Amino acid sequence: MQLRLEHFVERLMYASRWIMAPVFLGMSLILLVLAVKFFQELYHFVPHILEVDDGQIILKLLTFIDLTLVGSLTLIVMFSGYENFVSRLDIGSEAEKLDWLGTHDYGSLKLKVATSIVAISSIRLLKVFMEVENTANEKMLWYVIIHLTLVLSAFIMGYLDKISKH
Repeated sequence: MQLRLEHFVERLMYASRWIMAPVFLGMSLILLVLAVKFFQELYHFVPHILEVDDGQIILKLLTFIDLTLVGSLTLIVMFSGYENFVSRLDIGSEAEKLDWLGTHDYGSLKLKVATSIVAISSIRLLKVFMEVENTANEKMLWYVIIHLTLVLSAFIMGYLDKISKH
């Protein structure tokens, strides 16, 4: 009786991974929102391209890169998370398969997320630096401290991942 109950509980726990499937599917909506925002920004920017100075063009370009990085990060988390925690993607042999699909374990996924966050933070910090005259010194200091904290965290995670594999 106890063995059957244990087996039932274990199967139920294992099946509960499917609770995450709609969450990963919901991330597709996040991608849609990012795409809408990207093209909204592009729509408002392109007609005025000849009127804005170089600094504003660079700031807008950084916004586009930022949105693209967040979208890429969303894809990585969506696909890798689904494959690591729910089920392998069965997309058929005729479909184009992404080279990295199925190669990220939980540790490498965390590292990818951390380095992507650092990249996004770097772009945000660069945008702040480009408008330094509009930013209070104390606020600037906090931006730098937060960014350095993210960099240090990503470095430590990478180091711990490296030593745990040896």
